[in-house]
Amino acid sequence: MSLFKITGEELSLIKEKPFKLEKDLQKITECNLTEVLGLKFVRSEFELNKFRIDTLAFDEKTGAFVIIEYKRDKNFSVIDQGYAYLALMLNNKADFILEYNEKLGQSLKRDSVDWSQSRVVFIAPSFTKFQQESINFKDLPIELWEIKRYSNDTVNYAKIQSGTATESIKTVSKQDKAIEKVSKEIKVYTEEDHLSGKPDEAIELYSRLKERVLGFDNVEIKPTKVYIGFINKTNFVDVLVQKSGLKIWLNLHFKELDDPKKLARDVHNVGHWGNGECEILIKNDENLDYIMSLIKQSYKKNSE
Repeated sequence: MSLFKITGEELSLIKEKPFKLEKDLQKITECNLTEVLGLKFVRSEFELNKFRIDTLAFDEKTGAFVIIEYKRDKNFSVIDQGYAYLALMLNNKADFILEYNEKLGQSLKRDSVDWSQSRVVFIAPSFTKFQQESINFKDLPIELWEIKRYSNDTVNYAKIQSGTATESIKTVSKQDKAIEKVSKEIKVYTEEDHLSGKPDEAIELYSRLKERVLGFDNVEIKPTKVYIGFINKTNFVDVLVQKSGLKIWLNLHFKELDDPKKLARDVHNVGHWGNGECEILIKNDENLDYIMSLIKQSYKKNSE
């Protein structure tokens, strides 16, 4: 894809300005970790048992640690390195919690961490076709992100999306002890996990809502342990599929929501799973058009 600058009716090519060092990738990402990946920075260059983790981060939405590695060369195995880091984490949980508490001056408890949603993120200027194909499993706790810098002082981060994967990484885990061990404790949640065992009426209602939400630009579906998140820059609506319908949360302060029908409930002082203060129960599609107008408010706010 080529980028151009518009001057009147003329276009001039914006050239890519490659990073010279992996350290450059690391510095710009760590300084903007919340903005880019929605993560909390914990530690740079975390060494443990002869391993050195480039960036240790924490995902407050899932309550899980995230390991970030930066690569300029293409001669590495995504699967092998990713699972080696995950095995390191699961075998040394106390060290990761201690590092978090010492660096951030907090008291994170072992039981407060959801180790099952741990993941590894690789960031590089590009990945080979082989590396991209290697993540084509439906339940792989590894993400690939390409970073590009351009001559007009802009940077772009793009997540490599796996194809319509149906095969589980567990099908190859018997051939690799590290994969087998990690797969027993880490689970990548899917829409199937949330829809399994639910009545057809609830599944159809979710499908209709999902189709409408995906009509917005640049929306990614990210299931977690407790809900299905719909993300642009960050979560703008989270959905819990129930037997009686859907429960959704809009990532807005309750006072920000324009809701004349008053379908939303203020949950800012009530324990809840999704992001934001606005909770809505959906029993059928009677008010779906109206509810979509509420969701759009959250989408616009969280896309700014």
